[in-house]
Amino acid sequence: MVKKISFLQFFGGEKKWVRLLLEGGCLRRREGGFLLEMENCGDFLVNLGLDMSTIVLTQLDDPSDIVRVSSVSCSWRHFVIENHFCKKLCIRLFPEVSRFTRVIEVSNSMEPTEEVGTSNSVAWESLKRDHRIYAHLAHCLMSPLTMENCIETSIRASSTDNDPEENIENTLDPRERVDGRPSYWSSTGKGDPEVPETLTYKLRSQLCVINEINIRPFEATFQHGHPIYSSKAVRFRMGHPKVPLDWISGREFVSGCTDDDYVWTYVSPEFPMVQENSLQTFKLPNPVICIGGILQIELLGRVQKQEMDDLYYMCVCHVQAIGQTLSPVFNVDILDSEGSCVLKYSPNPEKCISPKNACQDDVVGSSGWQAIAARIRQIRDGGVWNQVVILNSLLGNAAPGSDYDSDEDFIK
Repeated sequence: MVKKISFLQFFGGEKKWVRLLLEGGCLRRREGGFLLEMENCGDFLVNLGLDMSTIVLTQLDDPSDIVRVSSVSCSWRHFVIENHFCKKLCIRLFPEVSRFTRVIEVSNSMEPTEEVGTSNSVAWESLKRDHRIYAHLAHCLMSPLTMENCIETSIRASSTDNDPEENIENTLDPRERVDGRPSYWSSTGKGDPEVPETLTYKLRSQLCVINEINIRPFEATFQHGHPIYSSKAVRFRMGHPKVPLDWISGREFVSGCTDDDYVWTYVSPEFPMVQENSLQTFKLPNPVICIGGILQIELLGRVQKQEMDDLYYMCVCHVQAIGQTLSPVFNVDILDSEGSCVLKYSPNPEKCISPKNACQDDVVGSSGWQAIAARIRQIRDGGVWNQVVILNSLLGNAAPGSDYDSDEDFIK
């Protein structure tokens, strides 16, 4: 016996992504999967109501699902785009996205694209652009191709004991010894073990998604007892300088900046550090978008005294920030010291789309409709025009060449 199920019931099913019905269709469930029986049930958005439909669609956690919803019909597409579901998804998963006051699409000439036409058409094109950009952004954020060390260079340390032998630049090299000498950064000595230290770095781009920070404390094998100069805990800040780095040279910035010269858009909780010579991983509670490309590591609490002067020191051998850069597809212009900024999008699907997924997800291209049209051509060439097969093919559920004699094949 076939049991009709509601859209809300369908969300609780075993499928992780949504199979949507065309206008005039009803979903039915059979043992082992879902099927469509094409009968006149009306537009689902109208039947459920716009408010409830909005609540339901805001629960989607995959940008591909939202794009599939927008591909069902013109009315559904308008509903999805006008309600900014892709942007809302990005903000829900990465709250830092709320700092983007607007988005700009940059052409190959590196200039923002101009919109011409009537006020209504310009407004609609702007909504479509935002939908496309945020869909692409969400896909890139949730489907990273590679994870890498995103640190480009060091900026400054709050203190250095012996410069340049114990400079912060040494923490960029993963080796414990370079040219026969230990490679590490060392703070100045303090009598108070609670005096903190900071290490500040510039990331590879102004937009990076950081998942974890790795730190190796330094073990002084040349001192009696091989002491390890770790800290009690660490905390991480991410953000941007109040004066953009592009405006002044790196050396001038390093020599003149202080910790007050930054706007921190993210501050992590504290993580305990172990007093051992190993690359220790500090995984953030959730991946974080670093807007502005600045990472600061706070070393909290000193645990090791140096025998010769009876002062507390902190020493670090190596630092990594593991994640992914979003450039050159995405970049950002910082507008003010409060952290408001403009997201700049330069279409380059190869950056975020793996070959495996390039033909599967509508979100990968500049237009989901191009993918739909390609699937329709595949269905036509295969001579298959069964409504259920067409729908499943458009939504990525079945191979276009699959042939079924009747809808009854789905019913048990």
